[in-house]
Amino acid sequence: MAPIESLMRTAPVIPVLVIEDLAHALPIARALVAGGLRVLEVTLRTPCALDAIAAMKAVPGAIVGAGTVTNPAELDAALAAGSEFIVSPGLTDRLGQAAISAGVPYLPGIASASDLMRGLDLGLSHFKFFPASTSGGLPALKALAAPFGQAKFCPTGGITLASAPEWLAFGPILCVGGSWVVPKGPPDEAAIEATARAAFALGAEQ
Repeated sequence: MAPIESLMRTAPVIPVLVIEDLAHALPIARALVAGGLRVLEVTLRTPCALDAIAAMKAVPGAIVGAGTVTNPAELDAALAAGSEFIVSPGLTDRLGQAAISAGVPYLPGIASASDLMRGLDLGLSHFKFFPASTSGGLPALKALAAPFGQAKFCPTGGITLASAPEWLAFGPILCVGGSWVVPKGPPDEAAIEATARAAFALGAEQ
């Protein structure tokens, strides 16, 4: 099994995290891991994102990676911060080749057949379908996946606890990305852990 597939199969939901205050990083990671969601995607959308990745790695059991990686320089910075996997919103040859050369588990974003073909040409087979809800939703992904039987997916963008089961019921989908798991604002560890448990339980329903 490819390293990225092992990560995708760790839990049915990968929390997509926007950390705006470094002090929030540890409590969020503790709560998510306690709730069963060990694979944590910290998006590079805030000034403290790289420091948050480094901080979250201190939580036992946490597997912390960087999201919203858009170029090789950001890839290098994410790896220097200790990222254990990389997620990007799209796919370019430069970024794909850099991620492959680095040997890091990589989940590039795709939204079209051309994106998929570019990824397959690079030797990649696991993709983030993004933005999922505004790119045609599950019907679009089913149509897109049909000619590419070797591809596996993690749809992200607009997916909720209520809609996730329908996505996860489609075989090529190994997990979904979810920003709903951690709401904005100061973290309530008990509430985040409860939401994480509900998200983790989606795996038992499949």
